Amino acid sequence: MFSKLRSLLHGRTPAPDQPFKARPLSDDFAVCPQIAADDAAAIAAAGFATVVCMRPDHEEPGQPTAAHIGQACADAGLAFAFLPTPVGASGDVQELRAVLSSHPAPVLAYCRSGARAARLWEAARTGERS
Repeated sequence: MFSKLRSLLHGRTPAPDQPFKARPLSDDFAVCPQIAADDAAAIAAAGFATVVCMRPDHEEPGQPTAAHIGQACADAGLAFAFLPTPVGASGDVQELRAVLSSHPAPVLAYCRSGARAARLWEAARTGERS
């Protein structure tokens, strides 16, 4: 299922009904910049099963909290995990591995730009330790 999503998302501008901008890193993991609670239904419709927030609450004024996004995800039928990773931090590789093994795929992880989420996934994938 996600391979189809990956081919649809890869290198393309999101459709008007797809406000989030996912960048696939594998057949079961993608990253994107900050999402809004209103994006949860579109994320579920795109085929994702889990959303992982890697952005600490109150990192930036006006940013939605993880609890707010998590509730919207639950309302849309998505699993949700909160792994706050401050800017410049390496993140908790073991915790991400635990989330990936205990939550349904495909997974969409977000932070401010998607870069932290991509780095932490790469570390988890390659076996680095935190």
